[in-house]
Amino acid sequence: MRLWGRKSSINVQKVLWCLAELGLKESKDFERIDAGLHFGLNRTPEFLKLNPNGLVPTLEDGDITLWESNTILRYLARQHDQKNRFPTDIASQYGSEKWLDWQLGTMWPSLRTPFLGLTRTPEAERNYTAIQKAYQDTNKLLSLLDQTLANQKYCSGDRFHIGDIPLALCIGRWILLHQSFPEKTGPRAELKNIDAWLKRLETETQYSEIAEKELNIIK
Repeated sequence: MRLWGRKSSINVQKVLWCLAELGLKESKDFERIDAGLHFGLNRTPEFLKLNPNGLVPTLEDGDITLWESNTILRYLARQHDQKNRFPTDIASQYGSEKWLDWQLGTMWPSLRTPFLGLTRTPEAERNYTAIQKAYQDTNKLLSLLDQTLANQKYCSGDRFHIGDIPLALCIGRWILLHQSFPEKTGPRAELKNIDAWLKRLETETQYSEIAEKELNIIK
């Protein structure tokens, strides 16, 4: 397999975390090529032939080429989970699926505004009113996940699933943004069930190894 994408990208981190859960190691089981932002390559004819969006990640696996990070997670769990790391019963699978869609369609659009506004936008161009509003909107959205986690260990039940991966990486950024720019984000909601879930991820999954890379996003 070949994975195109820089390690600082949240969407590449999703794939790297999933690969780690499946026991697949970089340079041994798959090749990773830095691409995007200052690495470039993502607008070259070679890359655009693989992914006409010019975005990362892009995965090549034999004759299959995939883009869209959550789709890649679904593929890896279906094609490469030889040790049953992820549950396959209908309730777990589709419990996970709904959170994958919620992360992309509901939560990330809200969190994306403060994330890009505070880490990628020049200060003179920042709309701090919009940044704080979107961060506070994210607080409210995450309270929905917190309610779910009051009654189960993971997003789809009592076993870790791929749906937990993008949620946790987004929440890692939500926490880091407040730690780095508290006066710009406004208060961060105290969500005890999410806190307990993150601790489980740190001890029971490969989350800690991947989350360390997040420290670079603010710098």
